[in-house]
Amino acid sequence: YIVKSTNMLRNCSFRTGVEMALLALMEKTGYSMVQENGQRKYGGPPPGWEGPPPPRGCEVFVGKIPRDMYEDHLVPLFERAGKIYEFRLMMEFSGENRGYAFVMYTNREAAQRSIQMLDNYEVRPGKFIGVCVSLDNCRLFIGSIPKDKKKDEIMEEMKKVTDGVTDVIVYPSSTDKSRNRGFAFVEYESHKAAAMARRKLIPGTFQLWGHSIQVDWAEPEKDVDEEVMQRVRVLYVRNLMLDTTEETLRQEFSYFKPGSVERVKKLTDYAFIHYRCRSDAVTALSVMNGAQIDGATVEVMLAKPVGPKDGGVAVRRFSSRRHLGGGGPGNGMFLLDGGTADTGSPLRPIGPPPQETVTLCVFVPSEDLDRCVFPLMPGTPLSPATLLSLKQSQIGSAVSLLEFYCRKNYWSPPEYHLYATPGPNEKLLLVYKVVMPSTRSTYMPDKLCVLLDDAKELAAQTTLWNLGTVQHSHNTPRHKSSLACAKTPHMSICNETWAGIYWVHV
Repeated sequence: YIVKSTNMLRNCSFRTGVEMALLALMEKTGYSMVQENGQRKYGGPPPGWEGPPPPRGCEVFVGKIPRDMYEDHLVPLFERAGKIYEFRLMMEFSGENRGYAFVMYTNREAAQRSIQMLDNYEVRPGKFIGVCVSLDNCRLFIGSIPKDKKKDEIMEEMKKVTDGVTDVIVYPSSTDKSRNRGFAFVEYESHKAAAMARRKLIPGTFQLWGHSIQVDWAEPEKDVDEEVMQRVRVLYVRNLMLDTTEETLRQEFSYFKPGSVERVKKLTDYAFIHYRCRSDAVTALSVMNGAQIDGATVEVMLAKPVGPKDGGVAVRRFSSRRHLGGGGPGNGMFLLDGGTADTGSPLRPIGPPPQETVTLCVFVPSEDLDRCVFPLMPGTPLSPATLLSLKQSQIGSAVSLLEFYCRKNYWSPPEYHLYATPGPNEKLLLVYKVVMPSTRSTYMPDKLCVLLDDAKELAAQTTLWNLGTVQHSHNTPRHKSSLACAKTPHMSICNETWAGIYWVHV
């Protein structure tokens, strides 16, 4: 591999235009530049830096870079977001770049700002780059392992064939706790150690216990703001028996303080336990983690809200939409997330009070509206944005939230198919069927709507619920439907569903 530094470039008798531009950049900024192992590193650390490298979450991934674009153009562009600690451009032997790079900033705020400013940014006419968070992943997914192997056996075997193993995570089968699920997660001491192990364990070239194994990067655990986690009072419990009931969980998780559990929702072999008080949730976490319930050793942790700052409240307001048959206006609230700021309290309507003349297009001025609408002044700088560059709290509908969920998981977008049936007063009642191509599954609500947008919104909400992204709550206050719904002699048509969204580890 070629190694180049500032001094080497200065001493070269022949320099290309690119080398001259890079030399000018280094002389201007004082940063060093070294090319090794297929990447060119600019900085790391920058001049005058003292102390350890920036923490996790300060690095972004940059994709779709033109192959003939280099640091002399890219570094000034990314410096707009903040001070760069290190810029790593992946290189080919030919001298062209490989189309992607990693930019580490000195703080997380700059990294987030670069995503907002530069994701989908047009660097050349018709050429747009993509920018997203880069996580220093140290965990590999190992699939197709024998289901009779225990954690210690897997740990011993992985240490024999790879270096730097620090932990192995194995989940028991939901039907037979004496067997694993056929896969494990292997934690390494560094990203480099994990990358070297992944390269060594390429499928088709390596076997464990006589089995060809599958190896890939594990999906990084979602980062949630520490301030948000300090308010969470919902526990996530996994490794439950399939026949364990919600009532059993309520009793087990409140035995130290009867009445402390607000509600329980169990889904297959995992559940969410909502507490009335955070201190009770923390106590239960320490008491119940590793406890035996119906013969299964359960794992307990604080649930992680989806939203990066405030729990990711996603609200859709539907105002002045009449119920079929001439009912009054709904309260205009449709909540898809954990609701209040303390993440786990009984959900309640938020936003302005109902207004009889309010529609989706014409709003009655209110204090709430003034807080979320800002004037667009002449000369205000605007740049292209993508759905993934938004905060979860900015997504205002289930339709958009489902699209966001698909993009986050690199899935194909959902397909909506409209159906109708005759209703009272010569009106058609509408329902959408949602087809998820990536999971080969379909979902349809058990409710009909009068308005087209309501039908699509309800279908998206139903899909999110069934995908395990949305948790239904049974003990929340009931209000008049905020969707235009109906009742017929044969079907109940309404939308009174409140939900909470948390990241689920399965």
